[in-house]
Amino acid sequence: MKTLQLAGLARGLGASRRTWVFGVAMAVAGAAHGAGVEIQVWHTLSGPNKAEFEKLTKKYNKEQDEVVVELRDFPDSKALQAAATEAIKKKSGPNLVQLADNRSPEMVSEHKAILPLYQLLAKYPIKDLNWFLPSTSSFIRDSKGRLLAFPWMAEVPVMFYNLSYYKKAGLDPNNPSRTWADLQGDLLKLRDVANLDCPYASSNQVQVHLENLAPINKQLYTSNDNGLAASKTAPVLKFDTLYMRHISLMVSWKRSYLLTAHSEGTQSDALFAQGKCGVLMSGSGAAGTFMHTRNLSFGVAPLPYYPQATPSAGRPFVSGSALWAIDGRPQNQEKATAQFLAWLSKPVNAAEWHQQTGYLPLTDAALRAADVSFYDKVPGAKALVDSMKGDAGATSRGFRMANYDRVEPVLSNELSQALEGKTPPMAALNSASDQARKIVQQR
Repeated sequence: MKTLQLAGLARGLGASRRTWVFGVAMAVAGAAHGAGVEIQVWHTLSGPNKAEFEKLTKKYNKEQDEVVVELRDFPDSKALQAAATEAIKKKSGPNLVQLADNRSPEMVSEHKAILPLYQLLAKYPIKDLNWFLPSTSSFIRDSKGRLLAFPWMAEVPVMFYNLSYYKKAGLDPNNPSRTWADLQGDLLKLRDVANLDCPYASSNQVQVHLENLAPINKQLYTSNDNGLAASKTAPVLKFDTLYMRHISLMVSWKRSYLLTAHSEGTQSDALFAQGKCGVLMSGSGAAGTFMHTRNLSFGVAPLPYYPQATPSAGRPFVSGSALWAIDGRPQNQEKATAQFLAWLSKPVNAAEWHQQTGYLPLTDAALRAADVSFYDKVPGAKALVDSMKGDAGATSRGFRMANYDRVEPVLSNELSQALEGKTPPMAALNSASDQARKIVQQR
């Protein structure tokens, strides 16, 4: 049996692993009304986002007595993968598992342990469901546009900035820079006027500095139309002069103490949450932690672009992770799983999830149900969500690449080598491209 591809979800992973059964009162109520159908949801959420998921699930369990949802959290995707593989062999375990985007969702859906979402919803439809912009869930659809999993944790890379430090540096907190050149001027003021030791930090460095450099500047990331076009040859990465320009700029920022922290995962998020950095680029889901951090006021903006490459910025790739249904479960559990997903999709619940975590709205109704005061608290948040409307454009639809969960660590390593001054930028990019080509061609 193939191994489930659980590409690591690095969003501040928790340190404990346990099964959550919510409340003695709920158990008593369940006994009084007859035991509900139990389903298990396994995930790797942590911090405030994990707490929000637990809160919503507890609410669901209290509102009805037909279904009891148990959440089990894992410290990382490897632990989840090992447990899920063993459980599936024993025909037990989860009904839903959180899988990170591995850029090959159709390969995941072909695994005999997976029940594609469109098949589950064909049996048990969710009424009046209008997904928020099909383009924002394209990362989890197949070539026919069918939804393969529940895009509960869809997100985009963004720029967070500390409002207090912007004011201290004499910058306009309501007008963050949109180009990399202008951002450099802001970072110099954060360093020299606000006296910050960490003007700029980056998490998810491959997503920010390699993957999304292409769509933000309206270019393709890979050949074969970002791997979406039918071709007998595997897609290859296209690192051109735009990448040379950008990585060289980042190296100069590193040498001049403008860029002081960068990480493959979300390690740099903690520095921003602690108030040590003026600017951070990370996934929008990091907002869940920042909104629940005391004495931290921040704004959010799109990633910068290069006007030399495009007169106006494009949209980033939507990625993140999703809840995948496991096949071979009893019919009553399949129905219960669909009922739980339908409840999460309700506007009030989906709106709360979006507002409390920073993940993209699940449906159009969830966006409309969002509290205006939420957007008032985070400058730029509403504009960022609104920017996802309309046609994504040919370069922003997403990309497909086999074995990308193995390619990404290679890209991160070569990028770090360049940023640390150990390898010239062009040599690092060429090496990354060459290694990626070999990995993609492997079966």
